[in-house]
Amino acid sequence: MSEFAQSGILWYTFDLRLGTGIFLFFVGIAAGTLNSLAGGGSFVSFPSLLFTGMPPVEANATNTVALWPGLAASVFAYLKRLNSPLRLLVPLVLTSIIGGVAGALLLIKTPQHTFSRLVPWLLLGGTLLFAFGPQIRNRLGKTSTADGAVRTSPPALTFASLLQLAVGTYGGYFGGGIGFVMMGMMAAVGMKDIHAMNALRTLLAGVINFVAVATFIMAGAVFWPQCLAMLAGALIGGWYGARYAQKADPKKLRYFVIGTGLAMSAYFFISAAVRK
Repeated sequence: MSEFAQSGILWYTFDLRLGTGIFLFFVGIAAGTLNSLAGGGSFVSFPSLLFTGMPPVEANATNTVALWPGLAASVFAYLKRLNSPLRLLVPLVLTSIIGGVAGALLLIKTPQHTFSRLVPWLLLGGTLLFAFGPQIRNRLGKTSTADGAVRTSPPALTFASLLQLAVGTYGGYFGGGIGFVMMGMMAAVGMKDIHAMNALRTLLAGVINFVAVATFIMAGAVFWPQCLAMLAGALIGGWYGARYAQKADPKKLRYFVIGTGLAMSAYFFISAAVRK
């Protein structure tokens, strides 16, 4: 925490005004709803934390912590669908842990001005992964086995583990769109059951975010008043979204998330250009 105090931003941790708290609460509702329906809630919540004046590194860490309980609830909901062989599951969980910690530590060590320059690129990259995720999944899935058997040979496990290590590192650092890359990796090793794939994807994403959350908390990078306001909203939004998921049009939701991500990317690109 002393490192953040020396940077002159410690005061912000405790400076949660009523208007900001209400704003973040409703942002949390929107993000939690989007995550439960289509994903991409961070494209709303992360920029909103920046709009309140929070430094970018801490905004990313606070956003991860605020949205993690909703992801954790999804993990428990999917556990009964998890039937991946241990020979595949164990290396993927281990590489998720290693990657998540590495990405979180990399974020904490990134200077504020450097991360500020990366923000529009990270938002754009996450948006593009979200937009073209199905194509990525299908492209990787072309290498899957014809009989639907899950590949657990050393080359297949090495490929899956290395890809998951990269995904985990990116997920601990920022994380937008990682679910689609993981789905593509699962298709590439022969998984066919969409429910089993979603269960494994949710578990691995939960592991990545859990170790990132623990790292951020231990580093003192979380602004708790702002985090708790958004977390409360995200839980409500997640419950609401799960309840009305069957009534929502997934295509329209995807377009909305992609449009939001592109708009936020453009805004921060323009802001960066103006600051120059």
